[in-house]
Amino acid sequence: MEVNLDLMSFVETSILPRYTAFGRSHGLSHVQRVIANSLELARRTGADINMVYAIAAYHDLGMSGPRAIHHITGGKILAADARLKKWFSPEQITIMREAVEDHRASASHEPRSIYGKIVAEADRDLDPEVVFRRAVEFGLERDPDKDREWQWQRFDRHMEEKYSARGYIRLWIPNSPNEEKLKRVRDIIADKPRLREVFNRLFDEESSSKR
Repeated sequence: MEVNLDLMSFVETSILPRYTAFGRSHGLSHVQRVIANSLELARRTGADINMVYAIAAYHDLGMSGPRAIHHITGGKILAADARLKKWFSPEQITIMREAVEDHRASASHEPRSIYGKIVAEADRDLDPEVVFRRAVEFGLERDPDKDREWQWQRFDRHMEEKYSARGYIRLWIPNSPNEEKLKRVRDIIADKPRLREVFNRLFDEESSSKR
């Protein structure tokens, strides 16, 4: 299963460049990772690879507006893009819009289709280094004037609320590569001195790269 080359060309020239405006935590490298993860899950599940590819490409375009509703905004952007009619039926576009709406890890309901589950799972790049670095990046982007201790408290709280054994993150596809990665993340979160060590290293790296 390979993505339609015409669709890929459209996405790479007209959609992906828009991510350069969103900062590093939701930028181009993030969406490219989500696309790669999505395509792997599409091959595992037998989902339509072109739909999966387009959903992943559009999933965070709503970051052009308020973060809290970016999944809803992103769904509207996808549904309103008439250019997609070249490759997808109205029924497919509805499923794709719903998948973008359902992709947020904090969503309280289960994604409505396998497509929502795939993008939600793919959006969670749970490699420990990626999880921790993105959280540090986001804190520095949002509150660049705050000191190390304040950033550590925010980082630690975010890890507990989202990724810990008590956190709200849920995996939607059984036996996905994310299961083992999440276990590694949780082991580090449970070891506070080790977590602080990781935070300090990443904080130093990210702070120096912004100077």
